[in-house]
Amino acid sequence: MDSGIGLLAATAAVRRLRPDADLVLSLDPDGMPWGPRTTEDLTRRALAVAEAAAARRPDALIIGCNTATVHALPALRARLEPGVPVIGTVPAIKPAAAGGGPVAIWATPATTGSPYQRGLIEDFADGVRVTEVPCWGLAEAVEHADEVAIDVAIAAAAALTPQDVTTVVLGCTHYELVAERIRAAVQRPGAAPLVLHGSAGAVAAQALRRLGEQAAPGAPAEGTLTVLLSGREGVLPAAALHYAEGRLLPAAGPLADRR
Repeated sequence: MDSGIGLLAATAAVRRLRPDADLVLSLDPDGMPWGPRTTEDLTRRALAVAEAAAARRPDALIIGCNTATVHALPALRARLEPGVPVIGTVPAIKPAAAGGGPVAIWATPATTGSPYQRGLIEDFADGVRVTEVPCWGLAEAVEHADEVAIDVAIAAAAALTPQDVTTVVLGCTHYELVAERIRAAVQRPGAAPLVLHGSAGAVAAQALRRLGEQAAPGAPAEGTLTVLLSGREGVLPAAALHYAEGRLLPAAGPLADRR
């Protein structure tokens, strides 16, 4: 679940690990973006999206959204567990800090500076210098595959990123869809290759662990794809095809009109 197509990163990771998995993607186009909403409003919408997915009787629910995890994870777990394990998506601060830093965390304004993210920094950064970078408009630009807006938002966030940063944490799942563009914007000439840390692979692996399942990347690609749009069955937005993660899915289900 996610407000929009940011869940493609985790979806693609699950599909690669288990091509035979039946997937239900629950999005909230009526409420997207979630980032500017109050915690109470965001939690209400996240619960509605999660309950729409839970009605399909899934084995587990992945919150494919950092902002929803930061603000709504306790409410989602209280509502759905233990019947449905809920796996959150948190910024990959621990593995990023293990590299020694300095580290920048690119995140939505709602996640940047939140007590949750600050707690992760305090718990896992272990003295590494961490800069929180709010990325105004980037998730929305990625959601609509707006090339110009993506470039503008990345450039603005890169300008807020210290010159000596060696590692960037992608603290919003939408950003993983444009990871290489972020790398190109932040990489400094003559510096060591920039390290990017997303969450999708770890989240997909954790979901399988919670279910006691094993990865089977060679399994026949027979899994189905169901898409829920603010609770209504539909198709993925056409913008999903703009990204490699979205193009991995059409064989498993319909997408919106490509015109």
